[in-house]
Amino acid sequence: MRLSEERQIAAPTPAPGVPVRLAPAAPSLWRVIDRGGRVIGHLQALTEGSGIRYRARRFQAATRAFLELGEFWSADDAIDCIRFAR
Repeated sequence: MRLSEERQIAAPTPAPGVPVRLAPAAPSLWRVIDRGGRVIGHLQALTEGSGIRYRARRFQAATRAFLELGEFWSADDAIDCIRFAR
């Protein structure tokens, strides 16, 4: 898998009622921001064949590193993983 650099991927829209918003961080990378304005993780789009997978990551302050939570075929599943991994 690789970052999708050759084609621009539009930001996914969180499902209605999900209390987060996405803010661009880099091409194919978005910050996931909760209702209080805190960044709770990153959502990264990756191309795989003709499809797009979404990688969920959270920042761990104790280690000062990102924790890979998983890769999903659905942006909503990746966002839920970030939300509930707190």
